[in-house]
Amino acid sequence: MPANSYSSMCDDFFVDMYVNTELDLPTERDTVLTFFDRIQKQFPTMGRFLRREKSEYYLEEDHGAGHYRWVSLEGDRIGSGLANPLTFEEAYHQDRLILELMPYMLGVSPLDIDSLDLTFAMDFDCVGNHDEVIAEALFAGSAFSGLLDWPQSRPIVFSPAMVVALSEDQRTQARVSIESKTSIYEPGEKEQERDEAITLSLTVRRYPSPDERFDAVVSFEHQCQVAEALMAERIVHYFVQPLAEVIAQRRSS
Repeated sequence: MPANSYSSMCDDFFVDMYVNTELDLPTERDTVLTFFDRIQKQFPTMGRFLRREKSEYYLEEDHGAGHYRWVSLEGDRIGSGLANPLTFEEAYHQDRLILELMPYMLGVSPLDIDSLDLTFAMDFDCVGNHDEVIAEALFAGSAFSGLLDWPQSRPIVFSPAMVVALSEDQRTQARVSIESKTSIYEPGEKEQERDEAITLSLTVRRYPSPDERFDAVVSFEHQCQVAEALMAERIVHYFVQPLAEVIAQRRSS
């Protein structure tokens, strides 16, 4: 299934990659600027350079069009992402460039890699109580729903997550999470509706094996295949469709 098909199922679809490192990344001015300058040469429209924290640097495209790239250096991880890609390959092309540049321009060797993450995230705009939407869409008929049958009960903290091992050595893992943006209010405080999104995320993570040298590019290709298969064969049916249906019902009521 192409990436733009997932964009049509939600309000925003993101493909993100993170390389988590054991040691802190370089913060020298020349190293940081040379790295981002090399990326901008490949993607000239990435012209917005930011430092948000002392050691966090970002290069981004304009977010206004809703289709934008970004790359980040954040202390001990390198990030790369694309919002609402037309194809998966459009996002993967940028990610591969980062993986190819990081040993030479940032000094990130296989020994330094703690883990490699590939994340598919979907935002569903939803006004009102996100916890109630998640509970209704994904937990109706489950053991948790028994608590909601209690008089005057309602879910107020409901952001479930699950991690499963996908390989015999448990070094390839998948994490599925649903994040509610509804705040917890003190008794007597009025709940205010905000225009926020429920976020559904699938992350396929690979930890290096101590028995062999970690090849980040090879691992990334495998993680892409696994993540796409999980999305098509499990996530859409069991998570995306129920959430979309409940949100649509609440909008029409």
